[in-house]
Amino acid sequence: MRTYRTRSSLLFSTVVYLVMIFTLAACLIPFIYMLALSISSPRSIINNEVFLIPKEVTLEAYKQIFSYPNFFRAYGNTFFYTIVGTAISLVMMILFAYPLSKKSLKGTHLIMRLVIFSMFFSGGLIPNYLLISSLRLTNTRLAMLLPFAINQFNLILLINFFKSIPMDLEEAAIIDGLDYFGILRKIILPLSTAALATVGLYTAVFFWNDWFNGLIYLKSSQFPVMLFLRNIVTGTSMVGDAAGAGDKSTIAISIKSAVIITSTLPIIILYPFLQRYFVKGIMIGAVKG
Repeated sequence: MRTYRTRSSLLFSTVVYLVMIFTLAACLIPFIYMLALSISSPRSIINNEVFLIPKEVTLEAYKQIFSYPNFFRAYGNTFFYTIVGTAISLVMMILFAYPLSKKSLKGTHLIMRLVIFSMFFSGGLIPNYLLISSLRLTNTRLAMLLPFAINQFNLILLINFFKSIPMDLEEAAIIDGLDYFGILRKIILPLSTAALATVGLYTAVFFWNDWFNGLIYLKSSQFPVMLFLRNIVTGTSMVGDAAGAGDKSTIAISIKSAVIITSTLPIIILYPFLQRYFVKGIMIGAVKG
């Protein structure tokens, strides 16, 4: 079938492509610039010779980061928090969202109002710390996992997706003798791959980027890599400012750039594997039929 494009549709498509190209450039250029700074020599940086293409390539900044004590332990901690935290979060949100997706269950509207209320209002930092301290979770890895296992936004995404699954499937499964846990395990979850991948990606990014809660609740041997790298950046910044010499300050710039690349690269590598599920999951609840 031959399609004819009007001038207005062509103009609209051009504007859309221009916006997409601008957005891509706004996200990609800073990352490439940081990568170029991280592998360029201090002399090239101080002479303003580095923009998107590195000059006099060197890995000295990365060697300095990797030489810090406990760096790989902090990376291992972050992988633990991300993998285990995402698994715990998905299990808890699935078990919470599936009952709330049932209109026949009494009290769901009240619980949903409480979920939405807690999405906008919280007790604050000090009450949260007192609560976690009274539960004896401080200085334990559970302090990074349990208090943040359920995110209200992700929970609402799952609820809406579960609601979009036809009830006929569950009714047929009940006739065949399945209970609700069997329906959830054998029917609902296999059909919810896109939603689970989307929520899992959101949750994994949260646990990977979280450093503030580690600063409050954990001891140094349990620090995630983001907090560890933050301390490196703070230390190198102070050294560069105190020295006052261009060479040392540019080394600090290289280290900061290497820190940014080191901390974001694993999530960037993970994203393409989940991208096809993410595109489907982002439309959860948008279209029904």
